[in-house]
Amino acid sequence: MTITVAHIWRHPVKSHGREELGQVVLTAGQTLPWDRAWAVTHDAAKTDGSTWAACANFNRGSKSPQLMAINATLDEATQTVTLTHPHKDPLVFRPDHDLNAFLAWSGDLTPADRAQSARVIRVAGRGMTDTPFPSVSFLNLSSNRALGQRLGQDLDMRRWRGNFWLEGMGPWQEFEWIGKTLSVGEAEVKICEPIGRCMATTANPNSGVRDTDTLGALLQGYGHKNFGVYGEVTKSGVVRANDRVHVL
Repeated sequence: MTITVAHIWRHPVKSHGREELGQVVLTAGQTLPWDRAWAVTHDAAKTDGSTWAACANFNRGSKSPQLMAINATLDEATQTVTLTHPHKDPLVFRPDHDLNAFLAWSGDLTPADRAQSARVIRVAGRGMTDTPFPSVSFLNLSSNRALGQRLGQDLDMRRWRGNFWLEGMGPWQEFEWIGKTLSVGEAEVKICEPIGRCMATTANPNSGVRDTDTLGALLQGYGHKNFGVYGEVTKSGVVRANDRVHVL
């Protein structure tokens, strides 16, 4: 069985869009470059933006499903992000500088009864992943198909906001890798833990409307709400789409 990297995704602003890449350079002990480089705190957040903080401090798709319909592209040279949404004109902004423009563009994507976006923060040296350690995520296309069959529909991979999508595995085989190290292209990654899922995955990434009970299907079918696994980069290197993956 040959396992390959089918897709690579990053999310420049946490919970506010995604873009597909052809390759990335992973660095030991760090998150995927520019993935969750910025995060949007809400007006009830208990973080000053100086260090990693738990996801409860941020505006995200579990509370504001319309955020799931955002796509993003990052110009690394200028650190400028372009956000698009099916119901809005594109926004081109610099997350470190253009807060008011971002708040004006994104304000009506958050329900009025939820905590509202307040600041865009950036922590030096790491992306604001959902784990206290700098993580990258691996997801299995076969698991996605199996869950889709249980739900009676095709599930868009963008629901899961993963970094690396793998092809060539059996359904749920990724959970057998916890505690093991993967060779991925030129890099190596130790798989640490499963990814517990939230309401964000119930929203359609084309419309931002909650339309599928992904969590119920996971719980009823498999007895948990996990999908994908988190890993920590232990050896630096380039990872390209179609690269092979091996368990060491």
